Amino acid sequence: MDVIEQITSKSEFFYKRSDLPIVKVGDKVKVLNYLELPSDEDSPSNKDKKKKKERLQLYEGVIISRHRKKVATNSTITVRKMFQGGGIEKVFLLNSPWIKTITVSSSAKIKRGRLYYLRKRTGKSARLKQIF
Repeated sequence: MDVIEQITSKSEFFYKRSDLPIVKVGDKVKVLNYLELPSDEDSPSNKDKKKKKERLQLYEGVIISRHRKKVATNSTITVRKMFQGGGIEKVFLLNSPWIKTITVSSSAKIKRGRLYYLRKRTGKSARLKQIF
């Protein structure tokens, strides 16, 4: 076994998560992301406490692309959500320790591997056919 293969096999074992659902392009997902906010060190009430502010953020949208293979530790998904008439995209690393949960709300019937055409569309034209 080559040295590079040994290092990658050890890193995959360390970073690999087993609780991930099977996600596909076109799925509507809810990603619960862990955030660590900077604390207010200048405020007088916080001088004794050195606590960091932590919170969970829910990000809900449609998966428009999936990068790399399912089994790779560095595989990512791009999630797009509509907000105030515009679209917001965010890339999530699937095996990241900052992601608490990923749940699939619904699936859509698609014919493409990547849904980049949704970037140009808004409103009713950006809808996808749902699978029931």
